[in-house]
Amino acid sequence: MALRVAVVGGGPAGACAAEVLAKAGIETYLLERKLDNVKPCGGAIPLCMVEEFDLPETIIDRKVRKMKMISPSNVEVNIGQTLKDDEYIGMVRREVFDGFLRNRAVELGANLINGTMYKLELPETEGGSYTLHYADHSNGIQGEDKQLVVDLVVGADGFNSRVAKAIDAGDYNYAIAFQERIMIPPDKLAYYEELAEMYVGDDVSPDFYAWVFPKYDHVAVGTGTMKPNQANIKRLQAGIRARAASKIRGGKIIRVEAHPIPEHPRPRRVVGRVALVGDAAGTVTKSSGEGIYFAAKSARMCAEAIVEFSECGAKIPTEADLKVYLKRWDKMYGATYVVLDILQRVFYRSDATREAFVEMCSDIDVQKLTFDSYLYKRVTVANPLTQMKITAKTVASLLRGNALAP
Repeated sequence: MALRVAVVGGGPAGACAAEVLAKAGIETYLLERKLDNVKPCGGAIPLCMVEEFDLPETIIDRKVRKMKMISPSNVEVNIGQTLKDDEYIGMVRREVFDGFLRNRAVELGANLINGTMYKLELPETEGGSYTLHYADHSNGIQGEDKQLVVDLVVGADGFNSRVAKAIDAGDYNYAIAFQERIMIPPDKLAYYEELAEMYVGDDVSPDFYAWVFPKYDHVAVGTGTMKPNQANIKRLQAGIRARAASKIRGGKIIRVEAHPIPEHPRPRRVVGRVALVGDAAGTVTKSSGEGIYFAAKSARMCAEAIVEFSECGAKIPTEADLKVYLKRWDKMYGATYVVLDILQRVFYRSDATREAFVEMCSDIDVQKLTFDSYLYKRVTVANPLTQMKITAKTVASLLRGNALAP
């Protein structure tokens, strides 16, 4: 009997998992509630993702080659001079980006279902099937109750994952992202042609950063903060709008968005023949808050393990087989998460440390190290002399700003 797989959630994670599975000839069902999904997301993707996921340039709104880091006291540091001519950070709109990935999966053979899963029924026997109960929205918003029986489930249904709840995957801490899309006058939009801005300070976020990112015909202005400060999110958003006021003056808000972001992986990401990927698993990074690439990559690695251990759908993988994906993931990216967690703990804890952080970003070696790590998704190790220089400058910056005081 051929393997049947349900992928719940049609964002970057779900779409990429479905693509790999369908391409291997596995009977794949991709369940997505909102086919016009618009998510409050900075929308930045690293250069390596364009080639690795074969993305056409038509879905990239802007190619960012310059960044400004702006300190609590409004000291500006320009970043980007280390980039080569063909290097950039891609800016996308999620409704365009997600739609492209989802459509490609369908073209390769995935069965797209416009529906909302409200219950995942677990098998009563060890080799039994999983039954998805969902509302089919193809004939209306209210939906028609239907069922789907499969051998394996990939949970790519985001922060509020019903798949995760069904397998008792455990909870995680989370941040909240709040963003306004603002249509600004053409002369002001021209300023952001190849430029993105990141602001730090207690006035815009006590534990993260705020941003102004360029899109196709507008800018995304937003901030993020962790759970204890979420009641203040609108005040923090007012803070970033005030800091960027002269550059977005005359703008018109065209959309307001908010969404929770996981702060660390769930305690259990594989249970039985159910695997979690993307936000459902908790793959967002600390410090940068990046989620798109890691969501897509985790899903692809999960799907590749399914294809491998099912022998292209000829047999049903076990829980142990699925956990191989986690071992490979942790081996490949574990160090990245540790480094970014340390950076957030050290540099985002006070305005003094943020001032030191922005000062440190003015160093060319730091810029190259940071951009190489981001663009190519690896923890880049500098040569020993450069590393010593960076460490010394980091400590000096912290000392000058009295940032090492308890």
